[in-house]
Amino acid sequence: MRVRSTASLACAVLGAALALTACGGGEKKDATLPPPPPTTLAPLPTVRAADVKPLVGRWVGAQKDYFQFAANGTGVWVLRGKEYWKGTAIPDGKDKYRFSWEGGDPQKASYWGVTLTDGGTKLLFAGTGQTYTKSKGKGAPKSTAKATPTAKAAQ
Repeated sequence: MRVRSTASLACAVLGAALALTACGGGEKKDATLPPPPPTTLAPLPTVRAADVKPLVGRWVGAQKDYFQFAANGTGVWVLRGKEYWKGTAIPDGKDKYRFSWEGGDPQKASYWGVTLTDGGTKLLFAGTGQTYTKSKGKGAPKSTAKATPTAKAAQ
């Protein structure tokens, strides 16, 4: 009789295991979800020098990091000597610019861009919420004003 009860017990355990497996018991793994769609970027728009003129120059932050922009809209963000972003500033409304990403235009990445504040004297980076001040020294745009003759030279 002992053989029969051991066999019955084994069958009961095997039956329970099969029932659990068949009804989806245990940890569920959702292998039916499709992978997320690939991120597509719009092509970069043409940036006019007049549209980025207020942005041109070097903007220094409290961490001694900086953004630097050229007249054609290209720019770089440097922190501790390392480039964290390099690309194009794309006009995105009054005093707002979004940044290109991997050669394309993200169009809706509101956190990846800057806004000029305080009459254009401060730059607010949406990615960190940090404020930057326009530098008067190294990296600042050179003045295009013509030198006026001094009184001595005029004589």
